[in-house]
Order: sequence, then structure tokens, then C-alpha cells
Amino acid sequence: MLTNYLPILIFLALATALALVMMTLGSVIGRFFSRNPKDREKLAPYECGFEAFEDSRMKFDVRYYLVCILFIVFDLEIVFLFPWAVALGSIGVAGLIAMVVFLGILTVGFIYEWKKGALEWD
Repeated sequence: MLTNYLPILIFLALATALALVMMTLGSVIGRFFSRNPKDREKLAPYECGFEAFEDSRMKFDVRYYLVCILFIVFDLEIVFLFPWAVALGSIGVAGLIAMVVFLGILTVGFIYEWKKGALEWD
């Protein structure tokens, strides 16, 4: 039973060893080539060549996240349309009806969101 898991254990041990070697090597090489590791310019905030205008931890409007989520939901329907279009010849009328129902539900949801004003950005 243990022989079945031996390759996995060996792989995990090698991956851990490789990660530790890489981290140690990066730290040693970084200290060797760095003139001053606590350089003020390297630690300064950078925003397009200018000093930062505001605190980077500012609050975003909830509508931004709502629009992002809506975009993802309606963009993911394309993931279902491509395989459906490829297999349409073999799935026949039943597949066509299933996709019409799917797109109908998405259209009703989109119209509902539009009427509620979820897509407005004021």
C-alpha cells in the first residue's frame, strides 16, 4: 500500500527541497549584489513616476464590484456556447432547445438587472 504513495512522497520532498534551495539562493544572491538593501528609493511608493496621491487602501464603490461580477457571469456564458456550437450537429434538436432555454434564462436575468439599474454607473 505504501509503495503506491512513494512516488508522490518523493515528488513532494523534491519540490520542497527545490523551493528551499531557490529561496536561499535568491536571498544570498540578493544580498551579494545589493549595495544597500534598505535603499529609500527602492522602498518608496511608486505610481506612474509620481508620488502616490492618496492612500492605496481607499474604499471602492460597491457598484464597481457589482459590475465586475455581472461581467464575469455574462462572460462565462460564452464558455458554454463554444462547445455547444461545436457539438450542435451531434446533439440535434434537444441540444438546441436546451441552449435556447439557457439563453432565455440569462436574457431574463439581464433584463431584470437592467431594469433595477445595476448596470448604471453614476
